[in-house]
This record gives sequence, C-alpha cells and structure tokens, in this order.
Amino acid sequence: MIPLLILGLLIQNPGAHGYELLALMEKRHYKYIVNFTKGSFYYNLQQLEEKGWIEQIQQNSSISGRETRNFIITESGMSEFEKLMVKYGTKSEYVNLQFYGALLFADDYDKNKLLELIQSQIDQTKTRIALLDEYLSKTQELPGTIDYYRRMNENSRSHHLVNLEWFEQLRAEIEGHLSRL
Repeated sequence: MIPLLILGLLIQNPGAHGYELLALMEKRHYKYIVNFTKGSFYYNLQQLEEKGWIEQIQQNSSISGRETRNFIITESGMSEFEKLMVKYGTKSEYVNLQFYGALLFADDYDKNKLLELIQSQIDQTKTRIALLDEYLSKTQELPGTIDYYRRMNENSRSHHLVNLEWFEQLRAEIEGHLSRL
C-alpha cells in the first residue's frame, strides 16, 4: 500500500522530495490507512526508484544546506499506479481489531482487568474521533466537487462512533454484572 500512496502523492505533487511526501502522509493521517514508519517509507521510496517507477529530477541544496532529492513519477510508474489502484480498489477485507482476539477469552479473564482493557479501547477510540473531528473541521468539500479523502474520513469517524457505542455498552453490561455479584 505504501507504494500506492507515494506514487499518488507524486502525481499530486510532482517534484516533491521524500521528506515532503512523508510529511503529507503524516499530516493527512495516512497511518489510519496503512502502518508506516519513516524507515519503511524511505525503503519504499528507494524501491520505487530502483524499479524505475519514479526518478530523481534534481538534487537541490535546501536552506539548511542539506541536499534534497526531488522526484517525479515515470511512465512505467503511472502504469504501476494504475495496477495498484485496481489491486487495492477492488480489495475488501474483514475489519480485524486485535481486541476481538482478546475478547474471545473474556470469560476466562478477570472482569476488572477486562474493564481496564475496554476502557483502553474507549480512550483510543475517542482519540481517533477527536483527530478526525480536527481534520474535518479544517476542511470542507467545495460545491460541485467530491473530496474522496474527506468522505473516507467521515466514514471512518462513523465506524469509530459505532465502535465507541459498542465498547461503552459492553463496559456498562460488565459493570452491571459485577454490581449484582
């Protein structure tokens, strides 16, 4: 997925250097789409260059005196972008929350500790919703356009709200059960 993100960003920002692309991924919260680190980003950038899907157009000295490598997508990179769009655009997978795996053994786990795990999920979900709210408050869809990234984040927010409601309901049921004991 990281190659798709890099190629797409280079289509949107021809001539950008690696740090600019990485900063855009972080600013746009692409971590909600794919896990990436600085190291995995630069590894993928290097692989794209080695495969000839992007090429360096210039090497500039920045204000700090460090050289920057600016990239553009190549014709074969555009072809690869098209393939990756089909690959990921047609893929649909089950949501795989790791919490579900832990919940399989909830009956065999201390209920007070289980409540702590659920509270952790509630806290993390509220944080995600707050980040999405922050992004959505700073953007708006222009009339006559479709801002797919904004709509994706609106959809993600809706899913998080459903999860939050479920976690809170689960917590309340367990607390009710414990108070009856």
